[in-house]
Amino acid sequence: MAKAGVIESRTEQLLEPIAQANGVSIYDIEYVKEGSDYYLRCYIDKEGGVNIGDCENVSRALSDELDREDYIDDEYILEVSSPGLGRTLKKDKHLAASIGQEVEIKTYKPIEKRKEFSGVLVSFTDDKIVISDKDEEIELNRSDIALVRLAFDF
Repeated sequence: MAKAGVIESRTEQLLEPIAQANGVSIYDIEYVKEGSDYYLRCYIDKEGGVNIGDCENVSRALSDELDREDYIDDEYILEVSSPGLGRTLKKDKHLAASIGQEVEIKTYKPIEKRKEFSGVLVSFTDDKIVISDKDEEIELNRSDIALVRLAFDF
């Protein structure tokens, strides 16, 4: 497992009891380098959405645990937040929870002269994602997909 994966997995183990104690669930964890800075981002969620107090409480408790465990060699910035309205659907559990909802999909390269698709998420497998765009179903290979996220209108 790559360094980021090890850090994300270990952080999830630390975060799980903290999330439960605060009445939230873990949506995603990512350890990324942007420019010269590393970020440990923890996305939390709960029915009705999280608020700033939820993020603060989880962040403080997690920060203490991370300091105690001290397994990340790099200097990093810890961020705890909601995945947001237009949340990225990275994992199968995210896709499963979003069946029947409107999604936006971006592909790495044009497919039938398009790189952006939107519609209702119908189904998915390990290899494909199917959305319904008005009258037609569109089947896309997961290997061609750069991004899937929930669509939202203002």
